This record gives sequence, C-alpha cells and structure tokens, in this order.
Amino acid sequence: MKMKRKIVKIDQDKCTGCGLCVNACAEGAIQMVDGKAKLVSDVYCDGLGACLGDCPYGAISIEEREAEVFNENAVKNRLAEIRKPEVQHSGCPGMKMFSMERKTVKKGASPSVEPDSELSQWPIQLHLVPVSAPYFEDSDLLLAADCTAFALGSFHGKLLSGRKLIIACPKLDDSGEYTEKLSAIIKKNNVKSITAARMEVPCCGGIANFAREARRISGKNIPLKVVVIGIDGSIKSETEE
Repeated sequence: MKMKRKIVKIDQDKCTGCGLCVNACAEGAIQMVDGKAKLVSDVYCDGLGACLGDCPYGAISIEEREAEVFNENAVKNRLAEIRKPEVQHSGCPGMKMFSMERKTVKKGASPSVEPDSELSQWPIQLHLVPVSAPYFEDSDLLLAADCTAFALGSFHGKLLSGRKLIIACPKLDDSGEYTEKLSAIIKKNNVKSITAARMEVPCCGGIANFAREARRISGKNIPLKVVVIGIDGSIKSETEE
C-alpha cells in the first residue's frame, strides 16, 4: 500500500560512495550499489532521516512523495538477513577485509638495491602544508590519498618523481576545509598541473573531487589527471580532465 509520506532521497550526483549513511541507517534501508548509496526499498525507510547528519557531501535529504508504507516486520527480516554471520561487510566497499598473497624474498637472498626517495619537500599533509611556499611555485602537484603510497609499490618512480606532494584522506578528513586550502595554494602559486591519485574504492573518489572543486574555485584552468590505483597494487586507469 502506498501513501504520501516523508522518505529519504539520495542525490546520486553528490554521492561519493563513502558508505557512512549505510552504517547510520538502523533499518538497513540503504546499501551500496555500483559504488553509490541507494535506498533498497521504501518499506525499510521510516523517513526520520537519521542518516542525514552522517553524509559529509550533502547527498541525502528528506522528500515527501508517494511511497510504500514503512513496515517494521520487513525491517526485522532485512536486518536478520544482512547480519548473518557469513555477511562480513555491508557498508563502504573500502572497509571490506581480505588478504592478498605476495612474493617474499627468501632468507639469505641478496637484497635488491633500495630505490631513492623522490620526496622533495616537507610537510606533505594538506592540514600542515603552507599555502605559500617556494617549492609550490612553478610546480606540478601530486594530490594523493593517504593509502596510495602503500598500495602502489612504484609510487615514488611513477607518480611522485618531479612533483610536489600533498596527501589527504577523503573519507576521514574535512572536505570543505581541504577544498578551500587547495584552491588557495593553486591561486597563490604558479601551479602547472595537478595529478590526483586515489584508490579504486568508491569512498576514495573524494580526492579527485577535492582537486576538481579547488581548480574551479581558483579560476585557473590547469591540467588535471586522475590516477586510480587498485588494492592489488596496479594502476587501473589514468584520465586527463
């Protein structure tokens, strides 16, 4: 049965797939589908909007429309299903646990030559870097999600070489503050290009959004490349924007 009532609405253009709303919804009404938060069924949503405050991107709102009546029994069945022991993860794909096999060097084997670091400035955390610094002038910036350097073994050679590094976490950090500071860096320095390095998990897409929005606010149409790194350590894609 349908009736006009309040119910959650998720803006797919604003959703970055961080998964915070999934954990915030006590009824299990929201789940990740193809990297985006989706309302599974109207019957699971009570329309109270407990998930609103957990969305850092303002993608969730409450609308009034014709919808199936909220069904507490359906919610109980839903929660029993998603909380089965074999279901290890129902939130952000970036938090899913698994292991990977890696080749290890045998004991007694000759160690390979340790590669040189390509890091050419300090600090590197976006919270800490100064807006105006000599090393940002005429520079190519690498804006990297925190995890990328650990996942990509050739991070220094393939991405960091010849670039100035800024790191941030799009899932855990304040995106508004980051966008404002990054745009100020672009404005006050002759930044020639930005490379945004992110992990393949949907919630890491915010690092590229930081770069896009900061470039827009700065008013400078500088080249932007988005590099997507797989959890397996491979480069999944490189896109010029």
